[in-house]
Amino acid sequence: MRLLDQHCVHGAPALQDAELGPLLAQVPAWSLNGQHIERSYEFTNYHETIAFVNALAWMIHAQDHHPDLTVRYRHCIVSYTTHSAGHTVSLNDFVCAAKADAIYEERTHA
Repeated sequence: MRLLDQHCVHGAPALQDAELGPLLAQVPAWSLNGQHIERSYEFTNYHETIAFVNALAWMIHAQDHHPDLTVRYRHCIVSYTTHSAGHTVSLNDFVCAAKADAIYEERTHA
């Protein structure tokens, strides 16, 4: 099943190292950085950045899986880790990464 079609589940376990590669291949703009995955989204101005963050907030709320966000004038860095999985990466992180990418593509036609 595609990541985009899945939903976050409470208590998702930490992923094993062997599971990370195939999941990262499904969200190629994301990278593993320590115990989290992250991506920087680029925009043409602050208004577009904030509009993306607001759209992202709706998805985050619906999935009940909250990333760290760094918001700057023309970009937003999204960083996911799963606290309940020992502050490491779970399937929930990848599900939300795919959904964030879909929001970005819809807004920017990337």
